[in-house]
Amino acid sequence: MLPLKRTIFAVLLFGAAFGYLEAAVVSYLRDLHEPARQQFHPGRPQGELFPLLTLDQVRASGAVQPKTLAIEIGREAATLLMLAAIALAVAHNVGQWAAAFAIAFGAWDIAFYVFLKVLLDWPASLFTWDILFLLPVPWVGPVIAPVIVSVVMIGAGIYHLSREAVGRPVVIRRIQWLGIIGGAVVIIIAFALDYDHIMHGGMPHGFNWGMFALGLGAALLTYAIAARPTSPAARPLLSATTPRPSPDR
Repeated sequence: MLPLKRTIFAVLLFGAAFGYLEAAVVSYLRDLHEPARQQFHPGRPQGELFPLLTLDQVRASGAVQPKTLAIEIGREAATLLMLAAIALAVAHNVGQWAAAFAIAFGAWDIAFYVFLKVLLDWPASLFTWDILFLLPVPWVGPVIAPVIVSVVMIGAGIYHLSREAVGRPVVIRRIQWLGIIGGAVVIIIAFALDYDHIMHGGMPHGFNWGMFALGLGAALLTYAIAARPTSPAARPLLSATTPRPSPDR
C-alpha cells in the first residue's frame, strides 16, 4: 500500500474530481431532459425533480429520452466500477479496499452536491429531495441523508487505513462483515422504499428516518465492535494477507 497521507490524498482528490465530472454531466442531462418534462408538466421549475416522468411518458416523448435513460443507467454502473477500481489500485487486502472505496465514494458524493450548487445553484437546501440512483430501482431522499452517509464513510475509511499504517489493523470477522453489509442494505432500502410510487409519477412520501438511522447505526456499531481491541483469534475474511492483531491488543 502507498504511504498513508499520499493514499488518502489521492483517493480524496479522485473522488472530488469525479464529483465535478458527475455534476457537469447532470447539468447537461437536465437541459436535455427539460423539453420532455415541460411536455408533461408544463411550467414546472427546472430545479424541481418530482414528479418523475413515468416510463410510458418517457417512451411517448420520443426516441431520445429512452435512449438517454439507458445510457444513464450504464453510466451509474460505470461510476461504481471506477470508484471500486481506484480503491483496488491502492489496497492490498479486502479491508483496505473497502476503506479506500468508502473514502472515494464519500468524497465523490459530497463533491457532487457542492459542484451542483456551484453550476446550477441546486439544491436549494440540504433537505431538498434528490434522485440518488436508478439501480436497480430509483433511490430518492433529502440531500442531507446521503451526505451523512458519505461523511461517515470518509471518517471510517480514514480511520481504518490509519490503523493499518501503524500496524494495528482492524480485523473484521465474517459475522461483522455481514453486519456492516446488512446495515448498508437497510440504508438502501430506506432510500428505495417508495420506488413504485415514484416510478408511477407520485411525489415522494416522507423519508423513513427511522429505518435510515437503524441501518447506519447497525453498520457503525458493528464496525466499532470490530475496531475495539480483540484477541488473536479474530478471523479476517478471505485475504490471507490481512494482518492479525498482536496479543497485546
